Amino acid sequence: MTDGISGKSIVITGASSGLGAAAARHLARAGAKVVLGARRIDRLEALARELALPQGAVRATDVTSADDVKALVDAAIALYGRIDVIINNAGLMPHSPLERGKVADWDRMIDVNIKGVLYGIAAVLPHMTAQKSGHIINVSSVAGHKVRPGATVYAATKHAVRVISEGLRQEVKPYNIRTTIVSPGMVATELPDSITEPDVAERTRHAYEHAISPESFARAVAYAIAEPDDVDVNEIVFRPTMQDF
Repeated sequence: MTDGISGKSIVITGASSGLGAAAARHLARAGAKVVLGARRIDRLEALARELALPQGAVRATDVTSADDVKALVDAAIALYGRIDVIINNAGLMPHSPLERGKVADWDRMIDVNIKGVLYGIAAVLPHMTAQKSGHIINVSSVAGHKVRPGATVYAATKHAVRVISEGLRQEVKPYNIRTTIVSPGMVATELPDSITEPDVAERTRHAYEHAISPESFARAVAYAIAEPDDVDVNEIVFRPTMQDF
């Protein structure tokens, strides 16, 4: 599997923990040249030391800022001269029933889960279209396939990621750019920690007793990246065997 990964320049957002950190470790050990962005620069720097990344391979990045995301991609170009893959992974999941009117949480999800993905796409497309190659991986969720009470806005943002990704897939065919949507179920990450309603947070923590390792995500993205250039793995949906939705 490493044959299709080794040497590739890969940018990962939300890389300070959870899915992003697991993907960074997995891909770096497969020989990828990873460039990592997240808000928590201390965690990124610790991960950079663990993986022996070169100076400039991590950058404090708030994906709600188009300038921040562009600067992250520009860092990969400065280091490696190209960008082969971006994994738009940063996300939030502050579940709550609509009747509670958690407007600030809704705004945060829209800004991170939708705009953050769009900003990642905007940052890499000029480079990938010019080099006539590339791979854009957008992280959705099983919530992008099924809506459940209390997760309405989150599900809407993850549906949006799938719609954006499918439109992108059709638009970038002339440039030999591949696109992949990865839709995880319950994976053991800090995502439930973003829930601000105590009762919802408690129910979610109980449900997450069946959560699987973030390495499951890392293996999924590695599979999509490692496929030959003429194979476009457009969507991967995975969840714990015990998860019922």
